[in-house]
Amino acid sequence: MKNIEIDEELYQYIATNTQYIGESASAILRRLLKLDLANDVAAVTVNEISDEIEVKIALESEKAVVHVETVVVKNPEATKRMKAVPDSHETVFNFINKEELAMQRGAVGRFLLILAALYRAHPKQFGVVTEISGRDRLYFANSENKLAESGSSTKPRQIPESPFWVITNSNTTRKKMMLTKASISLGYSDLDVEKIRELL
Repeated sequence: MKNIEIDEELYQYIATNTQYIGESASAILRRLLKLDLANDVAAVTVNEISDEIEVKIALESEKAVVHVETVVVKNPEATKRMKAVPDSHETVFNFINKEELAMQRGAVGRFLLILAALYRAHPKQFGVVTEISGRDRLYFANSENKLAESGSSTKPRQIPESPFWVITNSNTTRKKMMLTKASISLGYSDLDVEKIRELL
């Protein structure tokens, strides 16, 4: 990764061409310059004389990490050709733009950006967060009204580019706890959960 200096006008131009929250400057420039080339593909020939072998290969290109499917060869005489397939397991870290987080003036802005990144990484599973609640009020819901009904002064805000809402009238410690529970519900490891918390 190389660092370059750009003037304010160019930075604003790049920022105005953002298509989604968390899109990196590099991704924006690649799209604008039409540098979006197809992922590299690796092929591996397996011809082993053992009873069973497991093959795993990772190929790193400038654009993406590509993983080869795992294959177990049961027939030692068989020759298998395997094609690399793009990693379909997105994580929140693929959608976090640390520069954009740093530009937020308060914890609420960072909180919403992190939740938006979690939603983009897991749009189908994200609904599990609606089960997270406190003693007497909901933290997440599918509508502003549901959150408003669950307690007074909740200040519901919509998670950007998602159909979900979250309460924002809570201190930073509570917001970190909500991020922790959301991350755990979405299957993140303890180490990754801590990294997500620290983004706030």
